[in-house]
Amino acid sequence: MDTPTFLAHLQTHDTALTLPRGGTLRWDDADLHRAAHAAGPEYYALLALAPGALPWQRARVLLQTLAASQAGLDDATRDTLARLARVLTLALPPAHVITVLLALRRLRANHKHTTRTVLRFVLEHPDADALIAARRPALLDCFEHALGKTAARGCARRIDDGDTGSDYLRRRLLRFLAVPAAAPARVQALYAPAPAAGTAPCAAPSLPDRPALVLDAARERPATVTATNRGDIAATLVHLYRGGPAADLHAALGRHLDDAARAFPRFAGTVALVLDASASMRGYGEREWAVLSQAAALRMLLSQVCDRLEVVEVGGDERAPRGATDLAAGVVDALGTGPDLVAVVSDGYENRFPGDLARVTATLPRVGVTTPVVFCHALFSAADDLALRRPDPSLPQRGFWHQDDFTALLPWMFAHCDAGRPWLDAALHARLDVLDRRAADLTTALAA
Repeated sequence: MDTPTFLAHLQTHDTALTLPRGGTLRWDDADLHRAAHAAGPEYYALLALAPGALPWQRARVLLQTLAASQAGLDDATRDTLARLARVLTLALPPAHVITVLLALRRLRANHKHTTRTVLRFVLEHPDADALIAARRPALLDCFEHALGKTAARGCARRIDDGDTGSDYLRRRLLRFLAVPAAAPARVQALYAPAPAAGTAPCAAPSLPDRPALVLDAARERPATVTATNRGDIAATLVHLYRGGPAADLHAALGRHLDDAARAFPRFAGTVALVLDASASMRGYGEREWAVLSQAAALRMLLSQVCDRLEVVEVGGDERAPRGATDLAAGVVDALGTGPDLVAVVSDGYENRFPGDLARVTATLPRVGVTTPVVFCHALFSAADDLALRRPDPSLPQRGFWHQDDFTALLPWMFAHCDAGRPWLDAALHARLDVLDRRAADLTTALAA
């Protein structure tokens, strides 16, 4: 799998899955998802948890994971896929999940792991009562597809007769559930009779549109960006560069770095960082030190996360920016350290030998250099105009201006090199563990 390309697809391709009445499922990137799944079902599914993946792309991963057979997979992989399916059914908008479940019915996918996921969504979702009230016919179809129409209706009849735990009910329905006690009332709601003919129709309840589980927390960004409201690490550095009390600020800087690094696993490889420390990175006026402090914050974080970090500064150093930016020479020097990845961190102003970076990187494959090179755009804010600040448009590029951006920036960077695969796998497993505990808490609350 080409991880960087697939990650970019998950974060940018925002088209819906559609199920035309009586038609076939419309899924414009099905071949891409099937190929990625075939390359490794567990890794493919975990990529849905990557920061910034779009809801409809996560829905596609859920669909592909539930539609595929798990024959030949070991128990640990099956457990990971089950936990991830539970997280996604809670973390996606309910309408997206219902579309996926109806698509599974259309595709006639009825594996045991599919059945478990469908039944837990229909009967154990925290908003299940509201979902059934708003989309009862659709959820009834999903329920009957999961169990089979005969078994589903047999369970409903027994529940109507007062059965809550017979051997039949346990074998056909309750064994798939985490909270069996919640099932009878909701099965009865699914099979509630339609209003009698001539009865004035009631307004249809609205479908809850908010996920029960927050996957990507909304970041509260300042209305007005300044040099000191771009995250704790950069703000502390700005105060240091401006001559603040060094002892106190260095102590605070250490705490902020430890807090930030704790969110990431160790990267067992070498990153060579080409750090632009030219005059344009320093800035002036109210923006002075803003961009350079954020670039320095990234360098410090990488020094905490990477087993080996090699830094090549061009255009000066952090405290004494001066002169022009020779990014091409920096890349050549960085490659000489034998890294797994070269990351260029710059505001994009290549004011010495303009075009040289592009010429050098274009030459590398022809001389047998295969080390990946990525460009990390240091910005003042998300609104920066980059029209004249792309020294090599052919390089993979991603911008950052706030400390929160590191959550997505590091996975994007490391995904470009072979040493990043185990790092990304570990990071996404850790994220799944956290989200799965939250999902379990929601289930526990339902049982209470």
